Amino acid sequence: MASRTAGRGGRPLLGGGAGAGRRGKPSKAILAALLLASVALLLLLALGALSLPAGSGRGAVLSLPLPRPRFRRSAFESRLEKRGEKGEPWTEVLSWEPRAFIYHNFLSKEECQYLISLAKPHMKKSTVVDSATGGSKDSRVRTSSGTFLKRGQDKIVRTIEKRISDFTFIPVENGEGLQVLHYEVGQKYEPHFDYFHDDFNTKNGGQRIATVLMYLYVLQRYAYFFTYNVQHR
Repeated sequence: MASRTAGRGGRPLLGGGAGAGRRGKPSKAILAALLLASVALLLLLALGALSLPAGSGRGAVLSLPLPRPRFRRSAFESRLEKRGEKGEPWTEVLSWEPRAFIYHNFLSKEECQYLISLAKPHMKKSTVVDSATGGSKDSRVRTSSGTFLKRGQDKIVRTIEKRISDFTFIPVENGEGLQVLHYEVGQKYEPHFDYFHDDFNTKNGGQRIATVLMYLYVLQRYAYFFTYNVQHR
């Protein structure tokens, strides 16, 4: 993290006074403030409130614990917790740059089953965006099946959309509808960039600035999801 300080008219940034003999000399008050700030920083580092990881050729970077999102639980969420179907959510930081987090206990088992039952009758072969027309087309790079849910489709969907908004700090109205995907053994979606090239999709809502992935059932033994191949910084 870097800060920039600008001065005007050649005025010294530290201490400068009116007398010629005092010009450029820092005052005792400023020196005392700098000393106190240094002591406070050392205490925070000692207590673990701040961490100073080693840099990778670009200097060290200060990292702070991620503040836990604060939001009011809905009555539906409160009932799930009382029934023991949803643990306390917590956030794991994978990377600060680019931003990558894991939100543990984000969905309850009941919510996962509900989304599966809601989407299952409407699953179709997944498509990709045609950069020439802005429409959809079949492609060998994507062989899964999926469907889109309407935004605010029902109370449970609205609860999940609101939770996504609370965790990502992005308003609900700026989000897309939930998309449910299913992969059989051997199906895939090859590595790709998830931004738009065509003018149609760019104007129709703009580029995505964040993506939330939620998997709805625990993977069986020997199954493969994805690896966390981010570089910690």
